[in-house]
Amino acid sequence: MDNDTIRIPLLDKEYWWGGAVCDGVRMPFGDKPYQRELFGDAGYNQASPVLLSNKGRYVWSEEPYRFSFDGEELIVAGRKGSVKIEQGGNHLREAFLHASSAYFPSSGTQPDAMFFNVPQYNSWMEMSYHPTQEKVLEYAEAILAHGFPPGILMIDDNWHEDYGTLNFHAGRFQDPKAMVDRLHELGFRVMLWASPFISPDGEVFRLLDQQGLLLRERNGEPVIRKWWNGYSGILDGTNAEALGWFTRELDRLMEMYGIDGFKLDAGDPQYYSPSDVSARPATPNEQCEAWARLGLRYAFNEYRACWKLAGQPLVQRLSDKNHSWDEDGLGSLIPNGLAQGLIGYAFNCPDMVGGGQYGDLIRPDYVVDQELFVRYAQCSALFPMIQFSTAPWRVLDEERLQYCLEAAKLHGRMGAVIEELAKQAAMSGEPIMRHMAYVFPEAGYERVTDQFMLGSDILVAPVLQQGAVTRTILFPDGNWLGDDGSRVTGPCEAEVEAPLSRLPWYRRQ
Repeated sequence: MDNDTIRIPLLDKEYWWGGAVCDGVRMPFGDKPYQRELFGDAGYNQASPVLLSNKGRYVWSEEPYRFSFDGEELIVAGRKGSVKIEQGGNHLREAFLHASSAYFPSSGTQPDAMFFNVPQYNSWMEMSYHPTQEKVLEYAEAILAHGFPPGILMIDDNWHEDYGTLNFHAGRFQDPKAMVDRLHELGFRVMLWASPFISPDGEVFRLLDQQGLLLRERNGEPVIRKWWNGYSGILDGTNAEALGWFTRELDRLMEMYGIDGFKLDAGDPQYYSPSDVSARPATPNEQCEAWARLGLRYAFNEYRACWKLAGQPLVQRLSDKNHSWDEDGLGSLIPNGLAQGLIGYAFNCPDMVGGGQYGDLIRPDYVVDQELFVRYAQCSALFPMIQFSTAPWRVLDEERLQYCLEAAKLHGRMGAVIEELAKQAAMSGEPIMRHMAYVFPEAGYERVTDQFMLGSDILVAPVLQQGAVTRTILFPDGNWLGDDGSRVTGPCEAEVEAPLSRLPWYRRQ
């Protein structure tokens, strides 16, 4: 590969965002050394080959590249002639809109509107690798019994016979059609987990191998690669027949059982190799993109890993977080959520309330931090979407359960507002969840990463510090009406009361 290295001197007080969502906790870039290789590495979350500056400049390439900051320059190393550096305006929003219009225009469509006005419920934390028909129905019934609204219910990993054998496991799901019908009666939509991995030594693997639909080594043998669930073959995303086979399997599940959509997991560039032999030459990033493109077929979809495809109607969830106050847990939700929007993934969802790292919350000896769990729920409430998995009624006392329930209900009450913002995002590509510097470019908010705007008129300032019952909020210019009835005139910095029962948020009058 013929590479170029481009050096871009940084302007005074210039800050940058972009690349990999997992780096949101390090954004904005510019005044500290940092580097990221985008080729073959999306950080187990979404990534895109765009960098945006608060001075209106941006970098784009159709190919992955490596970039770094040394405090004085932005250095970009990519394929010769592929990297574009353009002036899109004078500030962050203008840079985003120019880059979006030119290189990742919005499709005009969005995921199903239900994502924006009801919670999602995922079976993972309650059932892990052992979902059953009985457990799924009990979970759904318990959601309603504890006052939570019905929503989108995702049956996660291992509902099937084997990876790639997309049949309900007969020993765990005796009558999946009756189960799905019952869930629909209760008001839920139902999604199933799926991945591009194919368990070796099975009938499906042999069939796909014979038909040439799997990735291969250079010696002609099918790739067998390690991933978090073991060793498997991998579907070739560049092969139209392979994708056709897979979508027919998914469509069959919809037709036979009434399944509404799919959580399409894995597909990370890290699980592909530049040496893989495919139907057409493809980088690991292009295989990730092909897997994500498959989800465009379904109005109910979810991804954790994605390359490019910004502006498309794909639900993008933040990667699994720890049950922690720190940047590996609650502290990452806002900065990484902001990063999602700024690289074009407007339809974004935080990780599961409480954290989705399975090992944290399922150990018998593990004591759940109930305060943290509530603050997770409050932080998620005014994201474009909210997702539960660990059952709040199992880990919270009655008082804290009610606080968590209120967060879910707040999301529902704001559903019409979020849905309208989603419609706008489908046309303009603009983030639903917006950085303060995106909405108020002259106010010096570039380094504010603990509060955000929902659209341009709702300011959200969750409590992110353990034990805190107040928090300091930066109010931009204007008159702001609080959730508690208080009024604040900005610009100003004010300390507000924020007991565990309160998520501070304000509407611009």
